[in-house]
Amino acid sequence: MRPRALPTFAALLGTLTLAACSGGGTPQAPAADAAAPPEFSGTLSILTKFAGDPTGPYFENLAAAYQKQHPQVKVELIQETDQSVKDKLKTLTASDALPDIYFTWTGNWADNYIRGGRAADLTKVIGPDTAWGKTFSPGSLAAFARDGKYYGIPLYGNGKFMGYSKSAFAKAGVAVPKTFEELIAACGPLRKAGYEPIAFGNKDGWPALHYLQQLFAYNVPDATLQADFDPATAKLAHPGYVTALNQFKTLVGQCTDTREGTNGVLYSSAQEAFAGGKAAMYYQEILEFDNATSGGKLEPDDFGIFPLPVPANAAGDPAVLEGSPEGYLINARSPRVALAVDFMKFATSLENAKTLSAPPYGQPSTVVGAVTEETSSKAVHEGMQLVNKAPKLAVWLDTVTVPEVADAWLAGGEALVSGGKTAEQVLDSVRRASESAR
Repeated sequence: MRPRALPTFAALLGTLTLAACSGGGTPQAPAADAAAPPEFSGTLSILTKFAGDPTGPYFENLAAAYQKQHPQVKVELIQETDQSVKDKLKTLTASDALPDIYFTWTGNWADNYIRGGRAADLTKVIGPDTAWGKTFSPGSLAAFARDGKYYGIPLYGNGKFMGYSKSAFAKAGVAVPKTFEELIAACGPLRKAGYEPIAFGNKDGWPALHYLQQLFAYNVPDATLQADFDPATAKLAHPGYVTALNQFKTLVGQCTDTREGTNGVLYSSAQEAFAGGKAAMYYQEILEFDNATSGGKLEPDDFGIFPLPVPANAAGDPAVLEGSPEGYLINARSPRVALAVDFMKFATSLENAKTLSAPPYGQPSTVVGAVTEETSSKAVHEGMQLVNKAPKLAVWLDTVTVPEVADAWLAGGEALVSGGKTAEQVLDSVRRASESAR
């Protein structure tokens, strides 16, 4: 799940960037030899995004196993959720107390730490030509590369798909939609069959951005879209934006339970509605697939997935999928960089990568050979196959651009859901935010 972008966080990291820079280009982090032999002693601190079930025990088990191998090392875990990790990172960055290893998203989010000199240069140990680097998929490594250097450790891949109940579709007499228009048309029969067509909770704002980013990729040519993510080159003038915003508005109006006030519904409530058999569909990340079929009424054999269908006459790329790997950075100012590297090599060993990819965790590792039909659930394996085949991934809208613009998109999505703004008004507000961020 994605974080809500915070302008105050952007200002904070901008200050760090200025302090770290000496001249132009990417700032150099304080010298830290990632390839040095580790000293197996002291406390290693790690900030994760795995708090709660079912993922909570994963790093706890890793820490225990690592400490068993190295009794003089104590692993201190700071476990946060999707929603709380951004605030924790903001607080720790402000107090100059980042842990040795910390979670990151790709895009502008990771770039802020790299530009600010807070991410150790790991090129010598995880570059694509190194022994460790060769264990990862090339695309996942590239997602954390800047100016020919490699900074991040990709822990798992991710993509966004519409999950659906096969039995609900059968009861309603509808087929898996091949176009966006067919998706909208299926919502009426599904509702008549007794289901909420698409479970949707937008209380935190970012779920709307997931729909919008995939629709933008379909409706706006990629070169234009990439230029518009950067305030320095953004025009946000392509008609595909308004088309996509209106398509999303149609989906919310015809396929979700607007009587509940979608902006007031928790994302977790939408998850529960789908898992509990009340909803026929739910737009979800691969990371959520196994959770959808554990403990609820939805059985694994009844769970299917398909990409959000492409609208007719779309001007963008119909093969692009929304998604991005997620991973970890090592604090460039830590005196334990080499030890942190050793722990992350342990965490991303093939054995541990297979465990991460399998139920109950279901987090598809970026380590080559970890996600197979034997190690992962059918849906997770299918989802990663589709992600790996996609020619390009559309990175999450709230991390690919600067936080001021992401926040304007977030407010615009909420306004579309509530009916407070038209598509044209939303785009105008985002354009103003982009201009002010230059």
